[in-house]
Order: sequence, then C-alpha cells, then structure tokens
Amino acid sequence: MSGMNTANSTLLTRTEVWSSELKEILRDEMQAQRYVRMLEGFPDGNTFHIPSIGQAQVDNYNEDSSVEYRPLDTGEFTFSVDKYLSSATYMTKKAEQDTFYGNELMSRFVPEQERAIMAHFETTTMAASEAGISNNGQALVDGGIHRFSGGNAGKIEVEDFAYARMKLKMANVPDQNMIAIVDPSVEFTINTLSQLAAVTNNPKFEGIVSKGIASGMRFVANVYGFDVYTSNYCASATDTALKERDNSTTNAFNSTNGKVNLFFSADSTVNPFVGAWRQQPEVDYEYNKDYQRHEFVTTARYGVKLYRPENMVRVITTPTV
Repeated sequence: MSGMNTANSTLLTRTEVWSSELKEILRDEMQAQRYVRMLEGFPDGNTFHIPSIGQAQVDNYNEDSSVEYRPLDTGEFTFSVDKYLSSATYMTKKAEQDTFYGNELMSRFVPEQERAIMAHFETTTMAASEAGISNNGQALVDGGIHRFSGGNAGKIEVEDFAYARMKLKMANVPDQNMIAIVDPSVEFTINTLSQLAAVTNNPKFEGIVSKGIASGMRFVANVYGFDVYTSNYCASATDTALKERDNSTTNAFNSTNGKVNLFFSADSTVNPFVGAWRQQPEVDYEYNKDYQRHEFVTTARYGVKLYRPENMVRVITTPTV
C-alpha cells in the first residue's frame, strides 16, 4: 500500500491560493485644498459677487485752493459653483452571492467615490491658477511678470525661487508662510543641481543634499523663504514660446506638456484661492429591485477660483529630467 504523497494527492492540492484581502492602490497626498478659503454666506444660487476697492490717490495741493476729490477705484469678483459631480458603482445580487470578496468590495465603494471627488477638487484648484491665461501669457500684475518658464531651458533654477519671491514682494504680498507646490520632477532637478552639490560652498543647502528637498510630500529644507511641497496634481501647460525670467529667452512646452509650479503666500489674510461647497459629498444607496442590484452614488457641487492673482507666481517647467 502507498501513503499520501504529492502524486496521489493532486486532487486535494490547490494549485492557486487567493488571499482573503484586497490590495489597494497607493494614495498620494493632496496639497492645494488647505489654501482655499471656503466662502460662507452663500445661501442660494450658483453665482457669488464680491465687490472690491482700490487705493486712494494723492494730489499736489496749492494753498488757498480747493482740494481734488477722487473716487476710489471699484471692481467686482465673480465666483460660480460650476462643478456638479457624481461617482457611482453597483453590484448585482448574483455577483454578491458568487463573489468571495463581495462584502469587502462593497465596503470600499463609498470611500473610493469620496476620494475621487476630492481628487477632482484638488485638480481643479491647482488648475485654477491658469484660468483665463492665453498661450505664452505672463500673467502680468502691475507690469510684473507672474508666470514664466524655468530658467534652465525649461528646468527649474534656484534663482527662479528668488525671482518668484521678489515678484510677490513687489505685489505687496506678505512674506510670511511662503509656499511652493512643485512637480516631483522639480524636486529631482533641485536635489541634483551642481551648485547645491558643493555643500562646502553652500552650507545652507546641506540639508537638501543629504535628505532631499521633500519627504512624504512635505518640505525638508527651505529655499529662499519657500517651504516646498511636491504634488502629483500640478496643472499642465502647452505654451509654445514662454519667456524665462530674463524676459527674452523662450521655451516650448507644446510637445511635452510643462508642469505649472505654484509660488504664493499661505498667510490666512491673503489665501490665493476661494471656494464653496454648495453640496458636500453626499452618499445615496438603494437596492434596485428591477435590476436586482445594490447601487451606491456620491454626488457633490462646488466651485473654486483664483481670488488673488497678485499672490500667485507660476513657474512652468518640463517634466523631462
């Protein structure tokens, strides 16, 4: 008689073994949402108007003559709730009965739908800085350039940080809580800049060389006053001849889309973006007897817009490194 061995226990051996858990994709961090001032006092409708005033003027005065009365410049900022989103998934009753992972899968429907909507909000916020800007536009603020190409043939330079800081200061933006949100390719370029590699000559940059500019999407070192964050949600740019900070050399980003890196002050008094939720992500569930399936749907309405263009400098860089 023979005992149980591999040859005669084939029918009792599983050739494939499946795990009892589901593998989820890795999640990246979202940065821009924290810099959006959410509007209140917006009870109905989908358009919000905010009046604005300019500065007072000064005139030369001659003794014993009447003064010159001048009105303040006025303007209007219009904001719209223009995003109406849905994220929906279903599972049939038969699939629920036959699928080993059915319950675990359905438990992930709502979190995944909410995550998708918040990622849409993040993408919209990052792209809001580009709204209304034409091809090769420099986003001038009182004659100052607030949008330009990276200074090294479309790649970032440390001097671009200093230039962005100067333009913000010239626009009266407070130099507090200065933030730069950059593409990972920009982090790579900064980490490998030859001028930073010689740490003996640049001791202030020693932390960048030893640890990199960012860790876990957060800054490690401060570059010319900017705390640097990396993001996978930077908007794309397709300019054909965008000038560098010298206002003469141009670079093209239409064959390989450039990345829009944002530089601004996150001081609470000058948040660059405003937004409003007309409806926070809201979940509806029902069992559809006609189709014999479980239906989950998450809907939301929101709007977001660049509020202070003077508090926004964009440096367009190539993602090719």
